[in-house]
Amino acid sequence: MKKLIIVALVLALLVPAFGFAAGRGEAADGAIRIGMSVPGLQFPFFVTMREEAEAAAAELGATIVFADALNDAAKQASDIENFIAQGLDAILISPMTTDALVPVIEQAVAAGIPVATVDRQANTDRVLVHVGADNVEGGRAAARFIIEQLGGSGSVIQLEGTPGASAAIDRKAGFDEVMAGSGITVLTSQSAEFDRARGQTVMENLIQAYPNFDAVFGANDEMIIGAIEAMQGSGVNARDKVTIGFDATPDAFAYIQNGLLDATIDQFPGQQAGQALQILVDNIRTGARPAQSVIFISPLPVTSAP
Repeated sequence: MKKLIIVALVLALLVPAFGFAAGRGEAADGAIRIGMSVPGLQFPFFVTMREEAEAAAAELGATIVFADALNDAAKQASDIENFIAQGLDAILISPMTTDALVPVIEQAVAAGIPVATVDRQANTDRVLVHVGADNVEGGRAAARFIIEQLGGSGSVIQLEGTPGASAAIDRKAGFDEVMAGSGITVLTSQSAEFDRARGQTVMENLIQAYPNFDAVFGANDEMIIGAIEAMQGSGVNARDKVTIGFDATPDAFAYIQNGLLDATIDQFPGQQAGQALQILVDNIRTGARPAQSVIFISPLPVTSAP
């Protein structure tokens, strides 16, 4: 009888130990719950990223617990705190800005929850991995496209993304770098906060200030579509201008098909999210860490729908 009691006690101690080894918060059936936060589903790019991330997670035996930040950094931080409180296995974040999410990311890591960033980076080395497009190279690619289309001379208006967002900073840096060595004049560069309505308003004002422009670069598709609508509403034929966006969204391809947009930069959101999720799941299950802490996917200009 004493032997049976001892065996029962040993088994009772071993079961929690084995359960913990299976992964932080991982269910008994091996299911993994990963919190995912993006700046906002008002941006079609993040709608695509969410859909493809959920499909990739299902293939990996994981479930996405999703939170929409609604373009509010404070809400995004609160959402991450909720993920931590729920004891999720991992967190995948596309942070609104480089600095706003740093404290809560480090809080999650301190709680034993691995964090990966995707598309946009955070200014901390505590993340397990960042997977994203090389946004500097994407900006360069947009500049090269405009230079080629204009034959090396002319003028361009640049619409920047959300101030402080890594994607906005990097795309502008790459674009400016290439333009500085060209014969193209950058008339002005202003933020339209990655927003279509804001892009339209900003462009309406810029058409008045700089009526003789030859090209427009929008650091995402929403802004370039807003700019095209501003041109059409102001009596400027967008087909006579060189226009390029960034993100390869369905709306961008519709504008390309209608001849109103020349190109968009494809940065493969599903591939970004899929790679980051694979790394998180491997870390949860085996403790594996990626060989590189930053993985970049090369973005490419596309001029027709896939």
